Amino acid sequence: MTDTIWVVDDDRSVRFVLATALREAGFDVVGFDSAAAVVDALGTRAPPQLLFTDVRMPGDDGLVLLDRLKHAHPRLPVVVMSAYTDVASTAGAFRGGAHEFLSKPFDLDDAVALARRVLAQRGAGGDEGDAAPELPAVPDSDALVGDTPAMRQLFRAIGRLAQAPLSVLVTGETGTGKELVARALHRESPRARRPFVALNTAAIPAELLESELFGHEAGAFTGANKRHVGRFEQADGGTLFLDEIGDMPLALQTRLLRVLAEDEFFRVGGRELIRVDVRVIAATHQDLEARVADGRFRSDLLHRLDVVRLHLPPLRERRGDVPTLAERFLQAAAMRFDAPPKRFGKSALERLQGHDWPGNVRELENLCWRLAALAPGDTITPADLDGMLAASRPAPAREWDDALSAWARARLAEGESGLHARALERFEHALLDAALEHTGGRRAEAAQRLGLGRNTLTRKLGPGRRRR
Repeated sequence: MTDTIWVVDDDRSVRFVLATALREAGFDVVGFDSAAAVVDALGTRAPPQLLFTDVRMPGDDGLVLLDRLKHAHPRLPVVVMSAYTDVASTAGAFRGGAHEFLSKPFDLDDAVALARRVLAQRGAGGDEGDAAPELPAVPDSDALVGDTPAMRQLFRAIGRLAQAPLSVLVTGETGTGKELVARALHRESPRARRPFVALNTAAIPAELLESELFGHEAGAFTGANKRHVGRFEQADGGTLFLDEIGDMPLALQTRLLRVLAEDEFFRVGGRELIRVDVRVIAATHQDLEARVADGRFRSDLLHRLDVVRLHLPPLRERRGDVPTLAERFLQAAAMRFDAPPKRFGKSALERLQGHDWPGNVRELENLCWRLAALAPGDTITPADLDGMLAASRPAPAREWDDALSAWARARLAEGESGLHARALERFEHALLDAALEHTGGRRAEAAQRLGLGRNTLTRKLGPGRRRR
């Protein structure tokens, strides 16, 4: 018997191409332009074996439809589709019982393969389970922002992991926003109404870190005049975020391992066994495997923390998110200063996208706060950025092949082709221009410095270049 799939989308073109691809794959497909049409159809016919639904539609949206379907047909797998991919929408979809979240635009072959996997699992007796209760909306101040493929993938992972009581290791360079990932995991989890406690282990002196984590009794050491409740107790029932976990002393790593394994510990100087229920999310910018190899980090602790790993890409690898982040930070700064809002001009945004951002999102945010306070006009221009960006550039400069790799990934993600020829052309132009600038335009000297013949350099330059 042929499996039936329903496709719900108010965009006729999306509905048509997806339905056509699924029909060509051998499925029986019915299209609907609204949630109301689906509800009406369910009153007169049997439900399908699989349903794809868009989120934003006139009338009831896709998440409302998902909720109604899960109450009436809890075993019906639903794939939610949306061009608006963020933590709130992905987590809301998974929390509501969605089987998968498909970010638009998507590859039709991937959608067909997904349909086959879902139906195969359903035939094997898979069950989606019950939906979790609705949680508070995401506060804008803590929102992860991004629409690049890497961030969409991260949002989907957070949406899935938020419901699972697993330890998570968040990796990424300094300033990428690892704590925001931890807060999103907590906020979208069943622990959302319990405490979220954060501790940067690298910012606490080693001799005080044990007391910060586990607390101490009065008289445990000099200066301990009263009982101190540690971060584990503060986070009971909720989430404890341990930033820069790679810097934790080995002796404390042993104590942390016991707590993770047994959910119990003693305060410093105490005899009372304290039991807690805490989800631990750790973060690091370091290569923990290398630290394990060097004997500076316990391998068993790494395995305990690294049940699931989420990587937060540096800002230079998601330059498409720079304009959205910059406008958001600039607006937030204006609100904090109670000042008229400012905006970035097109040229200024292009300048920002061309910057390497060694300090990542944190560097961009700091820049926007300075601009909100110091830029004279309502529109930020490239002149306003002069000096501010130059002062934040790394020394020494980042390797050129990293920038080339980031450029290629961004172009591939946007569906472009013919990159090899374009990259070679841009590489040669950049190299030749740098050599000519260095030699003051003297071609013979530039060719010698590059290891080329003068005729080869002239041919590569083409007509129209100034001679010396």
